[in-house]
Amino acid sequence: MSNQVLVAISRDPLSEKLIFSLKDQALQHGVSLHSIGGQVSNGAYYSERFESNGHIETAQREELRAISANFNADLCFLKPDLVPQNIRVLAMDMDSTLINIECIDEIADFTGKKSAVAEITEATMRGEIKDFQESLRRRVALLEGVHADALESVYRERLRPNPGATELLAGAHARGMYTLLVSGGFTFFTEKLRQQLGFKQTQANTLEIIDGKLTGKVLGDIVDGAAKAAHLDAACAQLGCTKANAITMGDGANDLIMMNGSGISVAYQAKPVVKEKADAAFDRVGLDAALLLIS
Repeated sequence: MSNQVLVAISRDPLSEKLIFSLKDQALQHGVSLHSIGGQVSNGAYYSERFESNGHIETAQREELRAISANFNADLCFLKPDLVPQNIRVLAMDMDSTLINIECIDEIADFTGKKSAVAEITEATMRGEIKDFQESLRRRVALLEGVHADALESVYRERLRPNPGATELLAGAHARGMYTLLVSGGFTFFTEKLRQQLGFKQTQANTLEIIDGKLTGKVLGDIVDGAAKAAHLDAACAQLGCTKANAITMGDGANDLIMMNGSGISVAYQAKPVVKEKADAAFDRVGLDAALLLIS
């Protein structure tokens, strides 16, 4: 089996001191890192790959990531058997991953209940509230009576794609990849983003609206972590591949089932529980840096 590959990525040139520090820290755990091809730049980011001659444990990965952070770089750990050309699917979360907000929190702002809803959202994303379906129902119930026009206002005034989102989707489609947006959020927003960014498929929850107002209920089955993973598995099966042929991106605990076992998992501006388990943790680079991992 091939050795594990590490990828350091930054918006600025990677310093020799960073590379020395990474190699020195790895050696303290009996692992040597060898540079593959030197530092390269694609115009937006600088990156360098290293091959390790041994397995790097989770605690050691966090040490190496902390060193990289001190030099304003993100560090990714690719699986030993990864073949970038075999990645055929991009599956990603919406709220706080693809876009800059949690839509439900912003809708709640129109009722003066943003802090109450945001508190539940945060606890859920951190993994403290385990039942996502119950969490979503509790939050949506607080939206009862909100005028449906608030959804359009949130989209137009507050929602922005996160840095690199447009470039990521363009790059994925240029490679012929199948793009899937799977969200515990709402179809109102996923549909608009499908039109804006060209996703091949979107899955989310439908808010019940009667007489132009939200009823505080969700229609049909709720898209939770298990459903996100199931939608990814189904898309892969349709293409004749498995989630090992997918790159997955998320920020919260309910993304972990989808991310687990994928070819490359990327935690974007994520909660600690997600970063720890993900192959890549992006805190300083944009979403489009993921294209470097499959090039």
